[in-house]
Amino acid sequence: MGENKLHRTVIAVAVIMSIAFVISALSASYLFFKSRNPDAGNIYVTGSAKREIKSDFVVWRCRYSVQTQTLPEAYSTLKSNQQTVKDYLIEKGIPSQELSVMAVDTEIIYATNPNGMMTNVIEGYRLLQSIEVQSNDVDKINAISKEATELIDKGILMVSQQPQFYYTKIADLKIEMLALATKDAKDRAEKVAENSGAKITGMLSSNMGVFQITALYSNEISDYGINDTTSINKEIMAVMNCRFKTK
Repeated sequence: MGENKLHRTVIAVAVIMSIAFVISALSASYLFFKSRNPDAGNIYVTGSAKREIKSDFVVWRCRYSVQTQTLPEAYSTLKSNQQTVKDYLIEKGIPSQELSVMAVDTEIIYATNPNGMMTNVIEGYRLLQSIEVQSNDVDKINAISKEATELIDKGILMVSQQPQFYYTKIADLKIEMLALATKDAKDRAEKVAENSGAKITGMLSSNMGVFQITALYSNEISDYGINDTTSINKEIMAVMNCRFKTK
């Protein structure tokens, strides 16, 4: 009986010592892991915020050209066409102060020989000029840009370029959007922490991601950011990469 009791005591002591050893080893391993992995227990989250905006400024250019055999004739015709284009745009409701006449581009046209090779003989001149419109009335200018080729019926070689649409209050909106993206990141981090039984105790760092300004309903994205100028209605998206501490 005494030997059995002693045997059981020895076994119990051995079990207790084994458990203590395991706990000690786990504690040491955890401390080692923490020392080698200072980010252990931190949560990295990306937050975002989106908003629809409408462009409030537009830049549009229309280009016209003439081609004649002599330079004086080309300039005379171009000047007449310039006035016709300006009168047309003003008649459409664009104030004259919103019109800017650009510099003239001159191209010399050389004759070619029967083999199709260019010679030194001047055959004529081509002059090109643009009128630029800068306006806050984006809808009106957008409509006129699609109608301006009506000038072709008046004998003017006319090209209407794609209007460029901008949002001028982007700097103020950017601050607000980044704040919303940061809040979204925090909300996401709190949900992740809650699911793992932890709690967010503070933000350790935050970095601004790329800013995306795309056409409305577009799924286009870029690592370098996008600044769409082809559409009146746009969507702006801000991104924040945040690191939170948990306990």
